[in-house]
Amino acid sequence: MPNPLPMPLRKFRWRGVDRSGAKVKGQILALTEMEVRNQLGLQQIHISKISRHRISFWTRLTHKISRKDITLFTRQLATLLTTRVPLVQALKLISESHSKAEMKSILNQVTSRVESGVPIAQALQALSTHFDRFYIDMIATGESSGNIAVTLDRLATYREKHDALQSKVVKAMIYPGMVLIVSCAVTYLMLTSVIPEFESMFKGFNANLPWLTSEVLELSNWSQSYGLVSVASLGLLIASIKFICLKNATAELCISKLAIKLPVVGDIITKATIAKFSRTLATSFSSGIPILTGIQASARTTENAYFQQAIFSIHTHVVAGVPVHLAMRNSLAFPEMVLQMVMIGEETGKLDEMLNKIASIYEADVDNIVDNLGTIIEPLVIVFLGTIIGGLVIAMYLPIFNLMSVIG
Repeated sequence: MPNPLPMPLRKFRWRGVDRSGAKVKGQILALTEMEVRNQLGLQQIHISKISRHRISFWTRLTHKISRKDITLFTRQLATLLTTRVPLVQALKLISESHSKAEMKSILNQVTSRVESGVPIAQALQALSTHFDRFYIDMIATGESSGNIAVTLDRLATYREKHDALQSKVVKAMIYPGMVLIVSCAVTYLMLTSVIPEFESMFKGFNANLPWLTSEVLELSNWSQSYGLVSVASLGLLIASIKFICLKNATAELCISKLAIKLPVVGDIITKATIAKFSRTLATSFSSGIPILTGIQASARTTENAYFQQAIFSIHTHVVAGVPVHLAMRNSLAFPEMVLQMVMIGEETGKLDEMLNKIASIYEADVDNIVDNLGTIIEPLVIVFLGTIIGGLVIAMYLPIFNLMSVIG
């Protein structure tokens, strides 16, 4: 089934008459007019007029569905079904308690379809792009096996661990980036605001300036003339590289290979990707999804092009009858420990358990790296800023020291 086209959230203003004959009016945020009519029909309101309006950017942002909303919905549905609440009633309870209009609207439509006999996997796939293929495959497998509550629980756990890992990776990327930006900003402000004050003073000395001072003054003049242009050019270069990567698979692959070779950051990307691959494959396999489908799902959830290519090559080898651990070895992307654990899992018939253990090990490694990142980076930041700021200060005071020695 093709992916549904995303429908924008709208504001529907309505007028009508309630069951007592009184005139009433109001407004509802929803995706479709039919949903509004159904809601008002349940309240026994006869609609005389209904009009559709666009919503503000802030309202759209406030009610936009995030990945965390889908994860929370999955956990809530799993909990309710585990406690023997019927599926339709569970969907209604979650919808009624949800604060976001877009999510509420989708759940209302899903509930209507499920009530009419449509499987929930088909209803979710038909109504929203927020439920990816892996999610739909998991739900469909759970429905067909009669263990949808167990499947939803596994899926919720998988998404919670994935979200926690993603948060750690983002945190790891943001911290060095912010440090670099602040360092560059401080240096730029000194070169364009502080150094020029010294330059005007040095002109009155009528003497040759030390080499370091002359170089810093030239750098200051260059920064004042071309600093902002250079920043804009750098931003344009980064945007161009990103655009090229989107359009050119070879360029994206090269950038991905370069990313995993970066110090610290590359280690985080590698370990997070292995953890995500292992967790996805373990979750799908333990839920009854065929191993080949699980490998494809793992590849689709991988953001690094190098690892994605490696996982697709694993799929190709497994299709040809090669054991998973040998296919992984042939991809040249996984460390020996992972290969050994997968081999043991295959030989003992406990592949999903071993994959979960691999995921837990690498998730813990990412946690440790991110938690210790501050300890690693802070001394480097102090040395870097100290060298830059100290060098600029020394360069500015050298002529003054020389003048004082001459006078003395």
